[in-house]
Amino acid sequence: MPSDNKEGRGVLGFIVELIVTVAIAIGVAFALRTFVFGVYVVPTGSMLDTIQKGDMLIGEKVTLHWQSPQVGDVVTFDSPTEPGTTLIKRVVAVGGQTIDLRDGKLYVDGVEQNEPYTEGKETASLSDYSGSAGITYPYTVPEGYIFCMGDNRTNSLDSRYFGPVSVDAVSSKGLFIYWPLSDARLL
Repeated sequence: MPSDNKEGRGVLGFIVELIVTVAIAIGVAFALRTFVFGVYVVPTGSMLDTIQKGDMLIGEKVTLHWQSPQVGDVVTFDSPTEPGTTLIKRVVAVGGQTIDLRDGKLYVDGVEQNEPYTEGKETASLSDYSGSAGITYPYTVPEGYIFCMGDNRTNSLDSRYFGPVSVDAVSSKGLFIYWPLSDARLL
C-alpha cells in the first residue's frame, strides 16, 4: 500500500508542477508581450516596398524608455485619425528639425534627403486633403514630437496629413518582419 500512496502523490505532484509551469510560462509570455515586444500586422500598403500589406512584424518597446525614436527608425503608434488602428511609419525628422517639401523631394534642415526606400516616389504635401492638419512648409517639428512618413509616399496618410506624432504615443520600434517567411528580414 505505501508504494501506491507514493505513486498517487507522484502523479498529483506532477499535475501540480505542470499547472505551475504552464502558469509561469503564460505569465512570462504576457509580461514580454506587454513590456518588451509587440506583434503587429501591417494594415496598409503605405510602407511598400519595405513592408508589404499583411506582413507581421515584431517591435521592441524597451529602448523607448531611455531613447526617443531617431530619424530612419520604423515605428508603431496609434493612428490619430482611426482610434484602435496601429500605424507603422518611418521617422523622417525629430523635434527641432525643419521639414520642407520642394519639387517632390524631402528636405530636412535644408538638406535634400537620400531615401532609396521610397523608390523615387514623389513626396508631396497632403495639406489640401480634406480633414488634414493643414501643415504649411517649411515646418519645424515641435520638441517631444516626431514627423513620420510612409515609404510609399504617393499612397500614405502620415504626418503630412495628421501632423507630428508625440514621442509618448510611439508604442515600439520595428525590429523585423517574421511572416510570411518570404518577407522575413530586419527592418
